[in-house]
Amino acid sequence: MQNWMPRLATLAAALVLAGCSLAPAYRVPESAAAPAFKEAEGARAEGAQWKTATPAEGAERGQWWRVFSDAELDRLITAATSANQDLAAAAARLKQARALTGVAEADLYPQLSVGLDPTRAQTSAAANGLPDGTKVPAQTLLRARAFASYELDLFGRVASNTQAARAEGEAAEDLFRSVQLTLQADVAQAYFALRTLDSERELLQATVTLREDALKLLKRRFDAGETTDLDPARAEAELGTARADLAAIERRRATQEHALAVLTGLPPSAFAMPSRPFDAQPVAIPAGLPSDLLERRPDIAQAERLMAAANARIGVAKAAFFPRITLTGLFGFESGDLSNLFRWSSAVWGIGPLVGSTIAAPIFDGGRNRANLAAARAQHEESVARYRQTVLVAFREVEDSLADTRWLSQQAQALDSALAGARRAQRISRSRYDAGAVDYLTVIDADRTVLQAQREANQVAGLRAAATVSLVRALGGGWGAPNGQAETPTPSARHDVVAPSARTGSGLGGGVDQQGAV
Repeated sequence: MQNWMPRLATLAAALVLAGCSLAPAYRVPESAAAPAFKEAEGARAEGAQWKTATPAEGAERGQWWRVFSDAELDRLITAATSANQDLAAAAARLKQARALTGVAEADLYPQLSVGLDPTRAQTSAAANGLPDGTKVPAQTLLRARAFASYELDLFGRVASNTQAARAEGEAAEDLFRSVQLTLQADVAQAYFALRTLDSERELLQATVTLREDALKLLKRRFDAGETTDLDPARAEAELGTARADLAAIERRRATQEHALAVLTGLPPSAFAMPSRPFDAQPVAIPAGLPSDLLERRPDIAQAERLMAAANARIGVAKAAFFPRITLTGLFGFESGDLSNLFRWSSAVWGIGPLVGSTIAAPIFDGGRNRANLAAARAQHEESVARYRQTVLVAFREVEDSLADTRWLSQQAQALDSALAGARRAQRISRSRYDAGAVDYLTVIDADRTVLQAQREANQVAGLRAAATVSLVRALGGGWGAPNGQAETPTPSARHDVVAPSARTGSGLGGGVDQQGAV
């Protein structure tokens, strides 16, 4: 028996120093994935040429918007990053999560405190074992003591709680990255929408000018008896329609400008964008592999960290079934006279586990602990489902954006051909009208066709830029500037968003122990 004592003592010391976590072994669950994006394969089959871009795999997402080579867009995104209130709120949530992580980590260390406790009390004669009526003088007692406490984490409650808090803190940082990326994409899309409206406004302003000139010309011809009053009436109707379309564009541009002002953190009254027609060149972004998406999307990283936190909470719930041992100790001085308070003869002390300690072991709790464990497991199952759903939504968003860029490119080519044909028809109809071969209605129809084709071409150009931005956002950002310029630092201490496999030390496969026994 004596031979076993040193081994038992060694085992007990190891448990005290290291603890034993009851959380299930964490593995990132498998999720549905394909070897390649369907829409990207379709584009390659059609011979599409992708522009080479350099991906940035870490949280330094890169100034991806610089691929558009637009100084005004660069300025707006910089302003939004520094002044947008949604991003400021996300940064504040990140600070809260880091503070709460510090609160949880504090339980890993002993807690020390000091106190000064002067008291003056009047006790009864009976309390001092004296006959009734005996006068007992009041007593003054001065205490100066230091307290220390430490929980022996034998069953990993503190360690699991700390792991959960750290994972939630990392999830908050991933959320900040997601909000940041979404803000940048929203600013870029709002900016391109504004420039598209500027192109339409310029086109409609030119159309109004042409309609006014045509109306003046037809009125002179009517006054000269060269035509009937039908042609001036038709020209006047077309002029009114063009002016109404221009007013509608002005209204849409005003609201778009107001939205851009709020994104950049300014009141609409203090924000103005000079008119400039859309002139961004189409930019194609290669999608890469679907497996890369698990490492690039901040919302996927957030869902994975929340899943890790839920897994650790299972360990906390399991530890509640076992005793909690908290060692406490005190050292100080007690005296009835201030001059003698800090003399060694006034010293007092106490130490656990038998003195001043807490040993709490659950005996009967009405099923509370089992219910908490069941809830923790259910929360983990929910987090696994949310993670898998987040991955599926990410794949869908990439496929949608790839489809948009692919088919909008084909639509733009078709519209270029249609616009060229409409302009030829416009020239022919006007020449034939001048020659008296057709009426003015034919000229109006040709002008309408050209105007409609031009407006659709402008709109598709804007939609292509917005679809490119959507693709970058769906891919998780990470497209560096052509000159390799680094991203502006953010209020984050972590400088990389680690892939789930890198954080956990495991691959993307494997199961999750959700039903571990107590």
